[in-house]
Amino acid sequence: MKKILVLDIGGTNVKAMISREARRKFASGGDLTPRQLHDMLDGKLDDWKYDVVSVGFPAPVRNGRIHCDPKNLGKGWTRFNFEKAFKKPVRVINDAAMQALGSYRGGRMLFIGLGTGFGSALVWKSTVLSLELSELPYLNEGTIEDRIGKNGMKEIGRKTWEEDVNRILIHLKHAFVVDYIVLGGGNAKMLEHLPPEVELGHNRNAYLGGQRVWQNNPRTRRPKWTIL
Repeated sequence: MKKILVLDIGGTNVKAMISREARRKFASGGDLTPRQLHDMLDGKLDDWKYDVVSVGFPAPVRNGRIHCDPKNLGKGWTRFNFEKAFKKPVRVINDAAMQALGSYRGGRMLFIGLGTGFGSALVWKSTVLSLELSELPYLNEGTIEDRIGKNGMKEIGRKTWEEDVNRILIHLKHAFVVDYIVLGGGNAKMLEHLPPEVELGHNRNAYLGGQRVWQNNPRTRRPKWTIL
């Protein structure tokens, strides 16, 4: 069985996981570049033995390739060769999609990540669809991410922020006709009340998602999950 290193790259932290318990965290930031990431991790994971790597990345990912540089990190990610850097096979997936994959327990599920930004992904049967709901306009100006991302919460205050989060979650549940919503990200724990069929996930589910990225169907030996 493959030993999998899971790397969850965020706008505030980079988390490396070799199991759900064995984790290491490194400070990230809005200017983090691939070179800085490489230097940050260089020599820090040498005592971990792994065969392959799963990377959760906070930007659109198509067919395992980063489509554009993220808002909350530096530049140069679309050209970065993770396999060359790690000298291992690597599969890259959107970070919210990886959390969603690890949180999924059946039915039709919407995952929302309330962190530095606003991540989103939809999961049903054996399919994971990465979304960019953060770009949807909200109120008279700005986007959903502008309103309830990390910076938005600072501007409008926690009480208004929670009211807006709950309102958005209710609308999204109806719009995507889902059975339930799972919340992840550092700010999800700040919600005191949750709408019906909305639950808190756990950031450690990113590791399970990173494992599932490498799962194969035992009958066909092809990837079990279709990641769109």
